[in-house]
Amino acid sequence: MKSSNIYGTREWAAKTVNCCTGCSHDCRYCYAKGMALRFKQVAEGQWTTEQVRQHDVVRNHPKYSGWVMFPSSHDITPSNLAACLTVLERLLKAGNEVLIVSKPHLGCIETICQQFDGYRDKILFRFTIGACDNSVLSFWEPGAPVYAERKASLQFAYEHGFQTSVSVEPLLDSEHIDRLVEDLLPYVTDSIWIGKMNHIGRLSKNADASLKAALLQIEAGQTDVIIRAIYQRHMGNPKIHWKASIKEVVGLLLVP
Repeated sequence: MKSSNIYGTREWAAKTVNCCTGCSHDCRYCYAKGMALRFKQVAEGQWTTEQVRQHDVVRNHPKYSGWVMFPSSHDITPSNLAACLTVLERLLKAGNEVLIVSKPHLGCIETICQQFDGYRDKILFRFTIGACDNSVLSFWEPGAPVYAERKASLQFAYEHGFQTSVSVEPLLDSEHIDRLVEDLLPYVTDSIWIGKMNHIGRLSKNADASLKAALLQIEAGQTDVIIRAIYQRHMGNPKIHWKASIKEVVGLLLVP
């Protein structure tokens, strides 16, 4: 059963907030980058130059209904950390519950945890970790931290009493998903979300040979047979949650 109401960020949050155009992580599958180039919000080759939107930094926020996801179209990096801290402060002081989503830089996470220690009950970290193999991560997410730093960020937040979760979306290395889950689960208080890579057809357009080969490998690793096998191995774990792309394959109802 399909529903158009619970895909993407709506599976996680009722509201998304951003304060920056561009992202130094430069992920090859980034939907926000594709949209920004399509609508000429950034020039070709300029996406990695992060442009803080000061009017969004200083914006006052009300108390929203449900979780607020920050950010959703960029990441929290050393170059925009100060702006992100201001946005987080405004959201939290308004009484919001904030889902902080990031391919985490340890220094940034340490600063967030220290500055917002008094809001631990209002913050849920969700760190994107699609593989434990650095060669895979460096291809798909060339500017983002390596696996060890992301795991260290998760462990730091966990050990400092914050709510923690992981996003394995897109699933970049299905062959080693069991190892990834086993390695990260001890530091997860909430959930590990698993989801397929979407929009492969769009990504294939104008792709060079190396990207086309990598996309073929992704497709080979997320066939229905492989996805069902992953689901069968982990369906009994209450901390494993499935994105809509997985639910459609295994026949789960797409409900919030």
